[in-house]
Amino acid sequence: MILKINNKKFSALKGQTILEVARENGIKIPSLCYHPDLDVRAGCRICVVEVKGRDKLCTACSTAVTEGMEILTDSARVQKSRNLNVEMLFASHVEKCADCTLRFDCTLLELAREYNLKLARFADRKINRKTYKFANAVEIDGTQCIDCSNCISACDKQGIHFLKMEGNGCNQEIKPNKENNSACIYCGQCANACPVAAAQEQGEWKQVEAALKDNKKIVVAQFAPAVRVSLGEEFGMEYGVNCAKKINTALKILGFTHVFDVNFGADITTMTEAEELVERLNDKKAVFPMTTSCCPAWVAYAEYYHPELLPHLTTARSPHIHSAGAIKSYFATKNKIDSKKIIVVSIVPCTSKKYEAARPELKYEGRPLVDHVLTTRELAFIIKKNKIDFKNLVDSETEPIFNDGSGAAAIYGASGGVMESALRSALSMACKGSKNKLCSSRLEFKEVRGLKGFKEASVNLAGHKLKVGVVNGIGHFEHILPKLKKYHYIEVMACPGGCLGGGGQPMPTTDVIRKKRLEGMYKIDSGKDVRRAHENKSMVEYYDWVKKHKLEAKLLHTKFSAKKR
Repeated sequence: MILKINNKKFSALKGQTILEVARENGIKIPSLCYHPDLDVRAGCRICVVEVKGRDKLCTACSTAVTEGMEILTDSARVQKSRNLNVEMLFASHVEKCADCTLRFDCTLLELAREYNLKLARFADRKINRKTYKFANAVEIDGTQCIDCSNCISACDKQGIHFLKMEGNGCNQEIKPNKENNSACIYCGQCANACPVAAAQEQGEWKQVEAALKDNKKIVVAQFAPAVRVSLGEEFGMEYGVNCAKKINTALKILGFTHVFDVNFGADITTMTEAEELVERLNDKKAVFPMTTSCCPAWVAYAEYYHPELLPHLTTARSPHIHSAGAIKSYFATKNKIDSKKIIVVSIVPCTSKKYEAARPELKYEGRPLVDHVLTTRELAFIIKKNKIDFKNLVDSETEPIFNDGSGAAAIYGASGGVMESALRSALSMACKGSKNKLCSSRLEFKEVRGLKGFKEASVNLAGHKLKVGVVNGIGHFEHILPKLKKYHYIEVMACPGGCLGGGGQPMPTTDVIRKKRLEGMYKIDSGKDVRRAHENKSMVEYYDWVKKHKLEAKLLHTKFSAKKR
């Protein structure tokens, strides 16, 4: 169909909205609440446009185009309404810009500057609202909320339904839903959908900055697989670009004594999990399916909603916990450093890792293995705050005692990546020394890749015929629960796309962007000389050291317990 926008003709497809057509053609229509992966609520009303023949202004995000439609995006009437709406939104949003991780990329501030608006024209009407904190992971600050309801949509899409809108009119407020016996699983998808940082991670960047100034401490950083293909977005780099070596440089400039790659820890997780899978297959009394446990939001979901499934979870610790264990034990021993002086800062795409790091089961010698957790967004904020030109940094390497992992580790941040990594090593372990013709040297398991909600495959593992499945987004888990017994091995990632779509990732995170990040991860894997975890000689050396000193329970494995909602 043909329509006009600002007196110019454009073609459009049936079902498209005015906003979609405008953006496809480079026409700017401002918006806050619109998110391509969420239901359209048309709450902020900043995207209003004038449509010829209609008395009222229309919200571009919710109005479908029609043949011959004529649209004005910046008429005097539109300007007046849009500007007033932005000013009213500022009355619903107490400005806490100095400490806000969106400070350098705030759409609300950008609109105020662009349209030369008076931010203090209306009094802050939510100044006495509460901040709801969920564990130490995420929070919703009622004083900053603009009532767009994106957080509710994101939570509902996850199948959790933990948030609700309470009250009416100017008294409406987003609160935890206490009526449906739900529990927050700390995935942070609400934070990744909030346009004004009312829903956000509980920041630890201040504590990290303070630690970096403490001369008595050795502050080290480690960053996760998914961070390297997403952080660059915050600095104008292409989606999915591997910027790991620039991250190394940036962290050293910020003052970290040592920089480590969590990919090394991912290889430890793979080794531990693959061993457990093979052991279960050889034990007639073993519980199946075995499920992954490296996603702490999935673990929280199991502990709150399905404690009967806890025996199914692998006891392998998650990658950043594993690498932190290697740092505070092996690295400290080799370098004759008192581990009490080491502060480990994990940089991850995830908000639930903050919750995980504080779990009492994951302490070593009475202290947490990971002392602070920063999201990708928090690291970007610190880099910008320190005026580091990230995009033009020279490349550098991580701490030489540990490497940047195998190709199997590189795909950990993608849905299906954990399972594929474990299967690569489990297959080799099961076939080791065997003359069985059923054994193979299979490397890739493409059936479990991609962004589909649930993926499944049949795998021949040294004569064991396995049925495996991958849950991509916790909202899909309940659908496969009745069929769970037909599987031998299940990967569950709470966030859509896996860690690359985590609640601490750059905004926006959409399916289009997830796909680019995913492609970046598999590109890293395919370019590696070592693509199986058990072939990472440095990791195997550490693994053997752990077993030699009988530290498996303290450094490799964990446990889980039922929790009340």
